[in-house]
This record gives sequence, C-alpha cells and structure tokens, in this order.
Amino acid sequence: MAVKIGLVGTGTVGGGCVRVIQAHKEDFKRNLGLDLELARVCSLSPDEAIALGVGDLFTNDYNEIVNDPEIDVVIELIGGTTVAKSIVLKSLAAGKHVVTANKALLAAYGAELSAAAMEAGVELAFEASVGGGIPIIGPMKHSLQANEVTSIMGIVNGTTNYMLTRMAEEGIAYDEVLRQAQELGYAEANPSADVDGFDAAAKISILASIAFQSRVSQDDVYTRGITNISPLDLEAAANMGYAVKLLAIAHRTEEGIDVRVHPTMIPVDHQLAKVNGVLNAIYVIGDFVGETMYFGSGAGSFPTASAVMGDVIEVARRIEQGIKPVPGIDPIMGCLEDRGLPIHPVDDLSMKYYIRFPVADRSGVLAAMAGVFAKHNVSVHSVLQRGQKENGTVNIVYITHVAKESAVNAVLAEIASLEDVLHGEPSLIRVEE
Repeated sequence: MAVKIGLVGTGTVGGGCVRVIQAHKEDFKRNLGLDLELARVCSLSPDEAIALGVGDLFTNDYNEIVNDPEIDVVIELIGGTTVAKSIVLKSLAAGKHVVTANKALLAAYGAELSAAAMEAGVELAFEASVGGGIPIIGPMKHSLQANEVTSIMGIVNGTTNYMLTRMAEEGIAYDEVLRQAQELGYAEANPSADVDGFDAAAKISILASIAFQSRVSQDDVYTRGITNISPLDLEAAANMGYAVKLLAIAHRTEEGIDVRVHPTMIPVDHQLAKVNGVLNAIYVIGDFVGETMYFGSGAGSFPTASAVMGDVIEVARRIEQGIKPVPGIDPIMGCLEDRGLPIHPVDDLSMKYYIRFPVADRSGVLAAMAGVFAKHNVSVHSVLQRGQKENGTVNIVYITHVAKESAVNAVLAEIASLEDVLHGEPSLIRVEE
C-alpha cells in the first residue's frame, strides 16, 4: 500500500524533496519496502511545479491537501509562522503526520504544535529544522538519550560563517563581504535573520529544549549578531590564538540553562574553529559519550531535502507497521515530564571578554576609560592599539580577565556616556575556553 504525501512549498527545499522522490522511489520500494507516492503539491507558483515535472499534481490551495482523506503525510516547507502554523495545525487535526523544516515555527510554537500532534495521535517530525542535512535532532533524541547532555555549541548559520571566514582570511570589511554573500545567494536582501543571530537563536532553542528536557523558547536566548565585527577583531583574535565564530551555545549549569548566541572567540585548536565557509557543525558533550561533533552542509536544496525525506521515511515505516506515536523525550514533541529548568540570566555569566573601542585620539581618553574599568571591578589583562589612526579615531582593544557580564555592560554604558570618547559602536566578543 502506498504512503501518500502532500507537499506544501515547491521552493528550494520543496524542489529538492520532489527530486529525491523521483530519483529514489524504486530504491525505497526495493530496499525499504516503502511505496512513497507524491499525491499532491501545493504552491503559489504552478510554473515551479511544472518545472519539477509534477504539474499534474498542482494546487494553490493547501486545504485540498489537508482535507484529502487519502494523504497520510504533509510536508510543510513554506517557512514563516502564520500560514505555516495554520497548515500544520489543520493537518494534525485532520489526523495527518507532519514533517517540517520550519525552525522559526518550532521555536515560537513548538509546545502548542506538539500538544496538537499528541492529541491527534500523529507525529510531528523536524530533523531538517536544525543543521540542514546534518543529522542532529535524531541523535539528540535517540542515540544520546543515555547521556546527560552538558553542553551544545554550534555553528548553525552558514551565511555568517561564510562572512566571518572571508573577513578573517582576506581582510574584507563587513559591508563588502555582506554584499558578496547576497550576490552569491548566501544572504537575503534583508539579512537580519542571519547577521543579527535570530536564525541561530531559533535553532539553539530547539536543541536546548531537547537536550535539557525543558521548554526553551527563542525569547529565552540572549542574541547578538556580527554587525560590529571587523577584520581588525579577527586579526587580533588570530594573534591571540583564537578564531571568531557566531556560536549558538547551550550549557547545563547549577543555576539552570545558559543559552545564548553571539560572536565568540574559541581556541584555534578546537574542532569548531576549523569549520569554515558555509558549512555548519554542532558540538555536543554528554556525561558518558564525551565529546561528539556533527558536521556538514547546514542548508541548501538537497542537504535539507535529505533530512526532510529521512523523516518522511521514518514516519512511513511506522505507518506501514501500524506503530502509534509515543510521547517524545523533549518538550517540543510532548515530553513525559518537562523538567522546567530555569534560564540562567546572561548578566550573571562570568567569562573573559575582548572589547574594541573606536575612540578619539586625544590625551586623557585612556586614563578616563581605565578609571571606568576599575570603578566596576573589571580586571584588564591587556590594552593595545589596533590599526592606524583614521579621521581622528583610533581602535583601542581591551582583553579582560574573567569578569561578570553585568559589570562589563556597566563599563560599556559608562564609557558611552563620556564626552567625546567613543567614535563608533564598540565590538564585544566573549571568550569560550
């Protein structure tokens, strides 16, 4: 008996899913005993469906998929949190299993969606929501469940990783490398989701929810992007033995869950420091397994479609075997018990900091700034000037000893209030040892 699939969205990833089914339909029958039939395709563009060879399956009304009693699995690939939410909820209520790559939807409404899936007795699968083609949701929910996961650190946004790599290797300024990333299709016309860290924040909220069995929403994630990073910062980091990456971080601490996204200095000999270009990597530590890392293409048509179709195959297997869904181990999928660990406030963090101030090149500036650091008990390891004087401005770099986040923020705020000192936004990079 065929497992019938309704696909909503024929863009980059949706097109990839169609290609996977077309290329491997007979392989799935022969090797897995599964007959996957693409029964209906919904899109706003009939031309996309025709180009994919599925014009005869086209509809522009997703309700034709939701209300079709013969369709078993709905794949949602339109993105966003409005229409996509309606599609997913209606599909679940209609008794259809749902596979999605929509990290924004899960980060915002994961608990509601999982409750709807549980009530309907169907599955909500989302391997492709984090890391594209990298298997990470499955390992977190299954292979590593014998462990207490203590830390997750990930490069989960290929756009910013590409930009930081080019800036570090070639000294290209932020504005120029962003323009090039947009020309290559790595960055959107409005790049905020990537460069401001929101895409990474959605993904780490999903991983942290699974790892720590506590509901973590995107609003819980402290988020800072790369817009103030310059080649000067990356050169300084390299001179100190560090690489700079936009990291999505989740640590289990005695105080609760430390979850954040920001530019981070990591030692050049760390595995994540060597992940360059548009590639992604997710580093996970468990109490018994130790250090593990998952590496590969984090986006793109075929890598993401690979993860989506992997979920479809697993759901189809259970349909064929008559296996009913069971409660998942994480809050997104309806955990047996939400442990409700608190979020550790970012102001309570203690770590080392790199701070670059573009300041006025005049006497008294260094003395005034030194007084501010001393006033807030932020111990300074070193101070140096980076780059050349330009239009009366020099860049002064401070490296602190371990300091409290709230104290560092107080330093930044007070220095910003000093008359004719700052000539631009400071660049702050936290140091993960």
